[in-house]
Amino acid sequence: MKTITLTPDASGMVDWPTLSNDKKSVVTIGSFDGMHQGHQAVIRRVVELAKKEQSFSVVVLFDPRPALVHGYAAQNGGQEPPAGMIDAQALTSMQERLRAINKLGVDYTLIVRYTLAFAAKSYRFFLGQMVGKLGMRSLVLGSDAAMGANRAGDVKAIENLALATGVFQLDVVDDRGPGETRVPANAKPVMPTDHGEPADPLEGASKAERRAWSKKNQAKAVRVWSSTNVRYLLGQGRIKDADEILGHPHAVEGAVVHGEERGRTIGFPTANLSENVAGYLPVDGVYAGWLVDLGAKTADDDAQDASEGVLQQFDSSSVDARLADHSPYRWPAAISIGTKPTFNEVTGMNDRVVEAYAVTDDWLDLYDHQVRVEFVGFLRPQIKFDSAQDLIDELKRNVEETKRITA
Repeated sequence: MKTITLTPDASGMVDWPTLSNDKKSVVTIGSFDGMHQGHQAVIRRVVELAKKEQSFSVVVLFDPRPALVHGYAAQNGGQEPPAGMIDAQALTSMQERLRAINKLGVDYTLIVRYTLAFAAKSYRFFLGQMVGKLGMRSLVLGSDAAMGANRAGDVKAIENLALATGVFQLDVVDDRGPGETRVPANAKPVMPTDHGEPADPLEGASKAERRAWSKKNQAKAVRVWSSTNVRYLLGQGRIKDADEILGHPHAVEGAVVHGEERGRTIGFPTANLSENVAGYLPVDGVYAGWLVDLGAKTADDDAQDASEGVLQQFDSSSVDARLADHSPYRWPAAISIGTKPTFNEVTGMNDRVVEAYAVTDDWLDLYDHQVRVEFVGFLRPQIKFDSAQDLIDELKRNVEETKRITA
């Protein structure tokens, strides 16, 4: 897959590349945060149509997420978010999205920096650019997609434009999955109080009980297959439900750094992730999952995205090999997210940390390596134990549960 990074000028104009003088393209557009099953269905359709029409398959990928840009502007007098601002609500990093898109067989991904000036362009103007510059002859969208200034370009408006102009066709993918669910307005992460995977609070509820719950929580209807729903589920510790929507284990990535090394003193040495974790952190708790060593980060990795507007070949083969199910760089792991309640009164450290204990007899030295932490099940809430021995006994149980869940 070839990638090009593009930044609009101050007026919102993008210098779109010419992909070919004669070969046309099939295009889809969005931020694709999480790359859940709905996103995958849309991109698979792009690749399918492109092969059928002997065209390029193209993903126009917005970064940062439009929700971050507009949300920041609303709270900061119309200002753009500063460059490099961490998006704590993003489910997946740009690199993970690119890996997933690459796996689906896309020819080109154009990463467009999403700015307010760019967002102010009408959908008609934007689609005209897609046709004129990228040679778009087919546009593939999900069923509730919308684009352009004030999101005026919904599926119906775009369909009318396609029919009126005749220069491109619209292909709408039913990406709704099982339909709709309800998510509380302004939902915040809430750590479960019990051991084991949390249940759906509405499972088995009557219509009256569902209405009462929705009213109490001011819940809004969202697609089951949506990034909003995945964030909500992860914030409630419902890992298995979130993973089912994603079609793969939810994951975060980061560099391994030196911590307090308290785990080593009690027989459970952990890989401690730096504070710059890429990906959405589930609610505090202890989880079963996987730890994957992605290798030591090099200067070439840092330089990979440095060439603005330059065509680059995206190659994730080395990472994909390490992510394979039977990779020697992949281990079952008991994962802790939280503030170490048993020890934080002694250390005075209350920052939220991610630690992964790899279930292996091998000695692992992962300092300064990039690692991936994948979540497959919730084990228990964070608990303050009366003694270090009580903690050790519980960690032993957590390891056995992890072995069972990841077997």
